[in-house]
Amino acid sequence: MLPAVMCMTSVKGCADKRYSETMTLPILDSPTAWVADHIKQYVDTNGAEGHIWRGVPCLLLTATGRKSGALRRLALIYGKDGDDCIIVASRGGDANHPLWYLNLVDNPAVTVQVAADVYEATASVVPDGAERDRLWNMMAKIWPDYDNYQAKTQRRIPIVRLTRR
Repeated sequence: MLPAVMCMTSVKGCADKRYSETMTLPILDSPTAWVADHIKQYVDTNGAEGHIWRGVPCLLLTATGRKSGALRRLALIYGKDGDDCIIVASRGGDANHPLWYLNLVDNPAVTVQVAADVYEATASVVPDGAERDRLWNMMAKIWPDYDNYQAKTQRRIPIVRLTRR
């Protein structure tokens, strides 16, 4: 049985208006085995295990699939900027953006879990400029490989701010 979460936003493409405000949808975790194991450990221990991974902080991000409408959950390295969480859409320096990034650009309403704290947030892409540069440097101090990822791709790797609603 799949885990479920209460979704408080409308379900894309759902013709049945009974489901337009509140419904329970299954959460689909990453199909990559080691990532799915990390997420399971994080969820099962309420963040006691999995929040710190390889010495860096990780959060769980649940976003709505832009094509399927399914809830997709993954673990991501994050940093803090005031009360906001900052994440990097690096995909290891791949030429294409990660699918989760495309999902939250299309629907910025997300669920975030940081350790035991689970909350609704709004995702926003940080525009180019001094603020993005500052946040990039902050994140590269947390995970130095981000600089290597940027060096191996021609795309500008996005920085995303998660603001609690």
